[in-house]
Amino acid sequence: MIETSGVIEKEQGNGFYLVTLEQSAGHQCLCRAAGKLTKFRIKLLAGDKVLVEISPYDLTRGRITYRERNAGAPGGRPGGNRPGGPRRR
Repeated sequence: MIETSGVIEKEQGNGFYLVTLEQSAGHQCLCRAAGKLTKFRIKLLAGDKVLVEISPYDLTRGRITYRERNAGAPGGRPGGNRPGGPRRR
């Protein structure tokens, strides 16, 4: 498997996403979310940076394995995504 990073351009419907890859200068591939992403209901939106696994036999299809967190994005909550801030122990 070839693992590379990319950006989701748009959702195609039926669980497919059009992803533009960063390493091969704008190459686009049609990707599905991996099983762990669907199991834990991780939302994928246009503009998200993702890691993609591509088969060497068909470079136009792939599998999204990881969505990178937007740690430095504006509007983020202090203490993570918990509404009350970090949990005390």
